[in-house]
Amino acid sequence: MGGLAAALLWVTMAGAGGHEPPVHTLAEVLFCQPPWPSLGAALTFDADQLFWFDFPGSRWTPRLPDLPPWPPALETPDQLLQDANLCQDLRRAITDLVTGRLAEAKGVPMADVFPMRPPVPGEPNTLVCLVANIFPPAVEIVWLLDGVPVTQEVTHTHYTPMADLTFLRFSYLRVTPATGDIYTCVVTRQGDNTSTIAYWVLQPPVDAEELQTALCGAAMALGILLALLGIAMLVAARRGARGAGR
Repeated sequence: MGGLAAALLWVTMAGAGGHEPPVHTLAEVLFCQPPWPSLGAALTFDADQLFWFDFPGSRWTPRLPDLPPWPPALETPDQLLQDANLCQDLRRAITDLVTGRLAEAKGVPMADVFPMRPPVPGEPNTLVCLVANIFPPAVEIVWLLDGVPVTQEVTHTHYTPMADLTFLRFSYLRVTPATGDIYTCVVTRQGDNTSTIAYWVLQPPVDAEELQTALCGAAMALGILLALLGIAMLVAARRGARGAGR
């Protein structure tokens, strides 16, 4: 049985002013595990990833290009690599102790696909596959278009640790959608034969005149229904008044 060890540093900060100041969480999470990626580290603020550590390149990398670079004196790559070696040693030792005695924890990934901008047929857009409830952080994300794998214009983010000890990951696919295209995001856990699948289909645009006609018809039907209901209530009230006068 494989194992996963994680070192977590959670810092909770409360804003000033007000009766109930907002609470913010700054977290640095380091994990190590047998499957790829064997090492991972990220710094998050309120579950939004700010930096992730590129272990092959031995450097902190900002999640977004407009973020300032990592302060060199805050935590050097050498310090983090020492922590990573300790994490690996602890993982191996704990795995030897608990294998066959404790069940291995696993989460079932949940996926959702949505466009980054309101979709328009024939106009470039980006589809986002949001994968949540990942544990351990070792999943493969594949895109399909009408059942055919797509490898071009695909990017994946690093794993983002969440407060419930699961991980979040995004995958992006640049597309020029057409009506009827079926896009599929397939998420597979490494070492398993199970996958989570999410679909996205560009719906045909609704003609403005047809939509207006449908809305007018619905409003007319609702008006007739309310009128009939009012007549029925009036008749019932008159019958009740006549019965009371006898």
